[in-house]
Amino acid sequence: MKTISVTEKHRTGIMLEFSRAIGATIEGRFFRIPESKGEGYITGFSWADNELRMMVRNYSLKEEVVLERTNELNEGEEDVIFMLSGIFPSLSPSKKQQLPEQANVFICMQAVYTTVNMPSNTFLRNIGIAVSRKYLHQIFGNIAHPVVTSILEAKENFAFETGISPEMIKTASEILNITVPESIESQYCKLKCEELLCHIFSLLIQREVTPTSSMHINDIKAIYAIKLHLQSHFEEPPNIAKLAIEARMSEPKLRKLFKQTFGKGVFEYYQSARMQEAARLLKDERLSVSEAGYQIGFTNLSHFSRVFEQHIGMKPKKYSLS
Repeated sequence: MKTISVTEKHRTGIMLEFSRAIGATIEGRFFRIPESKGEGYITGFSWADNELRMMVRNYSLKEEVVLERTNELNEGEEDVIFMLSGIFPSLSPSKKQQLPEQANVFICMQAVYTTVNMPSNTFLRNIGIAVSRKYLHQIFGNIAHPVVTSILEAKENFAFETGISPEMIKTASEILNITVPESIESQYCKLKCEELLCHIFSLLIQREVTPTSSMHINDIKAIYAIKLHLQSHFEEPPNIAKLAIEARMSEPKLRKLFKQTFGKGVFEYYQSARMQEAARLLKDERLSVSEAGYQIGFTNLSHFSRVFEQHIGMKPKKYSLS
């Protein structure tokens, strides 16, 4: 594992510093990953005096890299990070040893986004958007919803996560495969960047309207440790009492912060993630329905089929053949 430390000064972005650190070559606005380190590229744009910035990462690395970033923002610069992961198709679908990146949107204050883990042999196919609260106010300031209010106004740290919608995938594909002349490329991508933000906020405002609480950085780490535990133990239903003890918080606090962050309760999230993993096993690993069901902890295949259809929209056998 390699650790790279970079400093982002006054919204300059980290793309150049990171690219230098891994020896990427520059081709116009593209930073190409050298073959000795992996494959693919990083590129990006900046608009409105750096108040809206977008970085596109479409690459894989041979060695695991941990990126430690230090933010040096001017007083009054409060930027929000939107990280859209697993939103592009794989670079090399024929390479079975490479894993897909989990698809989600992670939202936090820039101060929270300090360490980025880049696993080896994993496709990193994401878009990172950094945007000032001032800019967000201009677009979404008239929306009355607790999650939106937290993103626009909260003085303390917060973390929200939502899924990747088909609309986001379509917009991201249009960013990845630009079809307009180079002279209007930047303006085109700015509109697409704002379109992605609209799709993200449209999902957030569909959540149940309940008050949100500020989160200490240790709370954010604890909630994401629970998420990792759920994703690593699909064969084991979550034990809330045990998870709360490990997270060093009460059960009511755990339930509240988990649902606030992910928009789903612990068991609902576990079951949804479980079915997404089953879908991956059926489609990418080509496992049979019984193999996929047993691997994620189902002993009753009829029950597995019913739950899968509830979450994915079709029975597992039909899904594997689609």
